[in-house]
Amino acid sequence: MTRALVTGGASPIGAAISRALARDGHDVIVHAHANADRAAALAAEIGGSSIAFDIADHDASRIACEALLHDGPIQLLVHNAGTHEDVPLAGMSEAQWRRVLAVSLDGFFHVARPLLLPMMGTRRGRIVAMSSVSAIMGNRGQANYAAAKAGLIGAVRSLSLECAPRGVTVNAVAPGLIESPAVAAAVPADMVKRIVPARRLGLPEEVAELVAFLCSDRAAYITGQTVSINGGMA
Repeated sequence: MTRALVTGGASPIGAAISRALARDGHDVIVHAHANADRAAALAAEIGGSSIAFDIADHDASRIACEALLHDGPIQLLVHNAGTHEDVPLAGMSEAQWRRVLAVSLDGFFHVARPLLLPMMGTRRGRIVAMSSVSAIMGNRGQANYAAAKAGLIGAVRSLSLECAPRGVTVNAVAPGLIESPAVAAAVPADMVKRIVPARRLGLPEEVAELVAFLCSDRAAYITGQTVSINGGMA
């Protein structure tokens, strides 16, 4: 059974991804930091396991990943962990800038690096990094978030070239406005209809199906790509 790690796996999108991968027969490890109890409950629901560590902390991430490798290589990595600190750049603090990059961009490095060589040694692996429509279009008040998510696109493109000869694909998924409590609170329904050509929010399950496909054998020839799922926004 293929082992899969989903970072930020207790969030609405992360939980949908975890469920989809478990449905497809993978042994899913649900990662969380602040929501460790939620991750544990989800893991119990899908027959997987959970792990809690601060993905922004290099040493904590390395120790956690090395512990996971004691049970064998991780062949699927979905880096979904991320955070928002939305504020116009002119009023943004250094801490707000760094926290967002630390989780999304540094966090990708922190988990991918220790897992990579064991994954490549199996000659089969999938890495999917969750980017955002903000990385492609930009968004007011999200210079930090857009920079972090755009950085993931560059990292994915370069890493895909390093991994392709070893049977490991590396791709990014860029969701648009996806249904969640946070989006519902920040984006009124009438605004959704104005800015999304499909005139609705996407569903976490729709994003999860795309990720599950990219993690499957059917997507073995797709690598180095950024796939948008945004109802026609860009």
